[in-house]
Amino acid sequence: MSVSERFELSGKVAVLSGASRGIGLAAATTLAQAGAHVVLASRKPEALEDAARQIRDADGEATPIACHNGDLAQVAALFEQVQSKFGRCDILVNNAATNPHYGSVLEVDEKIWDKTVDVNLKGYFFMSQHAARLMKVNGSGSIINVASVNAIRPISGQVVYSLTKAAICSMTQGFAKELGPSGIRVNSLLPGITNTKFAAALVQNEQFMEQIVPQIPLRRAAQPDEMSGMILYLASDASSYTTGASFVVDGGILA
Repeated sequence: MSVSERFELSGKVAVLSGASRGIGLAAATTLAQAGAHVVLASRKPEALEDAARQIRDADGEATPIACHNGDLAQVAALFEQVQSKFGRCDILVNNAATNPHYGSVLEVDEKIWDKTVDVNLKGYFFMSQHAARLMKVNGSGSIINVASVNAIRPISGQVVYSLTKAAICSMTQGFAKELGPSGIRVNSLLPGITNTKFAAALVQNEQFMEQIVPQIPLRRAAQPDEMSGMILYLASDASSYTTGASFVVDGGILA
């Protein structure tokens, strides 16, 4: 098999959450360029339509389906549509996330806790469960969980967000062990600080960036499409013997 064939995704169906912008949209664009039909999931239909239009304008195949990652009824409905439209799911990229609180752990209330855990952890778990059931029928599949370097080194003021990301890495290993015999691989991506709307509170904070950038060997934040190469690798046959692993893409900050 040639190098290009190992990264070829023609005939594959990829479901991506949080796919209307940032890392999710960058990943969807890359997977579509590799030949996959990408199913874009996010909360806002208008943003999804715009994202799908961008991918189609570049000759990719995209289907937008609105879905709130933290609402299990909507998650179930998403995969019912995927099964009805395509009859398969080959790739899942769990990327949707929320961080409603940036501040002292002593100020976290139950509402903040529930919202963060529902989207960042419960959503990933049940998205993976639904996808794996479809993948099992075909005897293969790849689940990619977008976590964060916060899973390894939490940032002060982001304790709940960070613990959900650490739990995702543990979940990745557990799913990998259980699903491996069915031909399903499960891995995590741990991005460093990335210039997205989601991370705007940090990237646009001059004081924070003055402190953090000198700690990054590459001396800058990442761009969303700099995460796409790892996602493509994990989605493709190039990573056929890779499962249960967490891959740090952080410009060297954890080195």
